[in-house]
Amino acid sequence: MGDMTPEQASWFADTFGRLVANVEQAVVGKTHVVRLALTCLLSEGHLLLEDFPGTGKTSLAKSLANTVQGTNSRIQFTPDLLPTDVTGVTVYDQRSGSFEFHPGPVFATIVLADEINRASPKTQSALLEVMEEGHVTVDGVRHAVSLPFMVVATQNPIEQAGTYRLPEAQLDRFLMKTSLGYPDRDSTVQLLADAANRDRSAAVTSLITAKAVGEMAELADRVHVEEAVLGYVARIAEETRRARHVRLGMSVRGCLALVRASKTWAAADGRPYVVPDDVKELAVPVLSHRLLLDTEAEFNGVAVEDVIAQVLADVKPPAERAA
Repeated sequence: MGDMTPEQASWFADTFGRLVANVEQAVVGKTHVVRLALTCLLSEGHLLLEDFPGTGKTSLAKSLANTVQGTNSRIQFTPDLLPTDVTGVTVYDQRSGSFEFHPGPVFATIVLADEINRASPKTQSALLEVMEEGHVTVDGVRHAVSLPFMVVATQNPIEQAGTYRLPEAQLDRFLMKTSLGYPDRDSTVQLLADAANRDRSAAVTSLITAKAVGEMAELADRVHVEEAVLGYVARIAEETRRARHVRLGMSVRGCLALVRASKTWAAADGRPYVVPDDVKELAVPVLSHRLLLDTEAEFNGVAVEDVIAQVLADVKPPAERAA
């Protein structure tokens, strides 16, 4: 199939820009986070949004789902939610004398898993399993989810009462983790002026088909990555493993995730090739949930973002793209 052409990169960037504008009807003043979310979608990954209540996590997830002309569902995670409430259940039909599978809400193009850290670890693992495997197994029968398939999970910070922390080993099922944060003053005023509009995401209409999402993902996969840039990613990984305060560094899966996301990020910028700045810009959202800091770092208030910033400062990027 060959590498992406400059013309294809230009078309990709134009389409990406229209998708961003569509989602921004509901999410005001958060262009960077919207671009990250769409990069995640077009990289065929899953997104974890961690932030305080009332910052617009659900609005972002719903407007992203509305942008894609596919099915979408929402699962409100609670302590009493069962794995079958997510995956579905087999029910005996007396008329036909056979068992029938009733699919759960996970069978959708985009699944919003709201407050995932409020459910029990067993229910969390049911969702995390289908994210990784692309299918659920109920009573020994495998049922595949349709493609594309994206989970947008939200969670409040761990300090909130009544939550179950997601295991670090399972966190890397998410391609990216990011947060919206509070809007700036101008955006807040704009939101307050439109306070009568209770659900801004409802105004977001579909702009792209599920099939087109898959085609754009295939196109992004053809973005060229030079060996020097791949070496840069590998050196970053090595540095995270020996960095101060780090107990668990960047895995090979993390490297693959960073390269895959960088390809989409480059295409969204209209380039058919990846530059080191793409890797740098995505390092925190792709790596922050994959690195595990030691107890001393947590006690001293060292943030994982600070560690990543130090690693990027220590690892020199390749000077320039070869001709």
